[in-house]
Amino acid sequence: MAFFRKSTRLLLLCALLLAGCGSKPQQWSLTDVTGHLPDLQFSLTSDQGRAVSAKDYRGDVVLLYFGYTHCPDVCPTTMAHLAAVMQKLGPAADHVRILFVSVDPARDTPALLHEYVTAFTPRAVGLTGSDSELATVARRYRVAYEAEKPGANGNYEVTHSSAVYVFDAAGRARLLATPSDSIDAMTHDIRQLLSSNS
Repeated sequence: MAFFRKSTRLLLLCALLLAGCGSKPQQWSLTDVTGHLPDLQFSLTSDQGRAVSAKDYRGDVVLLYFGYTHCPDVCPTTMAHLAAVMQKLGPAADHVRILFVSVDPARDTPALLHEYVTAFTPRAVGLTGSDSELATVARRYRVAYEAEKPGANGNYEVTHSSAVYVFDAAGRARLLATPSDSIDAMTHDIRQLLSSNS
């Protein structure tokens, strides 16, 4: 877990430094990364088994998270956190999508991803792809992940970054959330993004 903590701290520090580089002050509770991370872009396979791209989610605020279904702690905690945000948003959540990108394509089939993400909220979509497709998306958003050596029973964990990337309805990277950010903080900022879209 040292790898996970170190990569999270590094990502947050980067975002904080970038957010202070001459950008206009905004009333955000989360870390403002506007103009410092690339727009939402990917070509992957959804938990319904069909090819999807970022264009399929234009018009919605997108919460992008990298994880895996066998994750023992961080992923279920984060997904429960995001589901609580969706609940607090009420009807406005109809214009928000959680995209859960698997970092464990060997085990995370579309069917398993669908069962996993929808157990938290029906507004979540699981995404998978080939090793190279997933690595491309991860590199784009500076996400680090690495599978550990399997144990005697064949099981293994995947260490990975824990940030949630928030994109506006036009697909622009706007905010970065970490496990330390509260449900209220996320709800507040997502409402602001939704208001600016209307």
